[in-house]
Amino acid sequence: MRILLFISQNYSFEILRPIQEYALKNNDQVMWMLYGNNVDQSYFLANESFTDSIQEVQNFKPDAVFVPGNVVPSFIQGLKVQVFHGFEWKKKGHFKIRGCFDLYCTQGPFFTEKFAKLSEKHQFFDVVETGWTKLDKLFNAEPMPVNNLGLPIVLYAPTFSPSLSSAVELKDEIVALSKQNKFHWIVKFHPKMDKKIIEQYMQLQHEHLVVLETSNLSGLLQTSNVIVSDTSSVITEFMLLNKPAITYNNASPESALINITEPEQLNDALNTAFNPTAERMALITAYREQYHPSHDAKATQRVYEAVKSRVINGKLAPKALPFNLIRQIKMRKKFNYWKL
Repeated sequence: MRILLFISQNYSFEILRPIQEYALKNNDQVMWMLYGNNVDQSYFLANESFTDSIQEVQNFKPDAVFVPGNVVPSFIQGLKVQVFHGFEWKKKGHFKIRGCFDLYCTQGPFFTEKFAKLSEKHQFFDVVETGWTKLDKLFNAEPMPVNNLGLPIVLYAPTFSPSLSSAVELKDEIVALSKQNKFHWIVKFHPKMDKKIIEQYMQLQHEHLVVLETSNLSGLLQTSNVIVSDTSSVITEFMLLNKPAITYNNASPESALINITEPEQLNDALNTAFNPTAERMALITAYREQYHPSHDAKATQRVYEAVKSRVINGKLAPKALPFNLIRQIKMRKKFNYWKL
């Protein structure tokens, strides 16, 4: 197969590289397509082929296009495959059908059931539960070495969305708790986080409060004992490792989460997280089974096999993708590509 990896954000490298690795082992050809201005080209490896030219992509003639984002130009040939950029279905638009994809590779039953119903309604895309490619690395990752001076590690990983983020409201409480020297706090910001907020936290760093920039998120999740967040996909990733999560004003708090609504509740929530009851651990297990039940690190293999089957045999859905004239014009204008 000729495989195109369609990338618009730096975090997509962790999602798409497992596909590249598996494809190359199967003697496939792989090319990366850059969309937008948010991808740091220095992240590409020496052996990776990438372009921002639609004409180069058309000359490549991909059989399949893998997309973690929400849209992909319909005029690029090949099966369009949605592999998702996270678990955060509570954010607007997660289940919106934009008419861009032939195949949705879902993470677990919760997502599969919803997209299967949408597939029955629209009849132009298939749905296969595969697991999420990024998590193959998570389940196999070694814990990241951290100089935590023997203290339990709390990872604070807020979302960047201003309407959902806890970064401003929890800042003073986190700083105060970090100075009690009971925990070692690591702050990991989303790449889209407001730079002013990041700077505020960096100025408040001390021995047990560290802002960490790392591409090894899987290793960081493995090494942390508890996560504090709000409404972010990383919450689910962390809980798949069978660890408790504290959320602040989560958009739709499930029972497995330790959700708080006031900053001063954070200390008690930490005590609950570090001393989980059997009932809480059972809730976390049930949560894992709904969102990502496979822990065998073979999601990439399942995605690849589902795609190859459809490249060879065609998709099962009876209809072709709908023609969206407005999106066509916008995409063609963005890429300055007008060939038919």
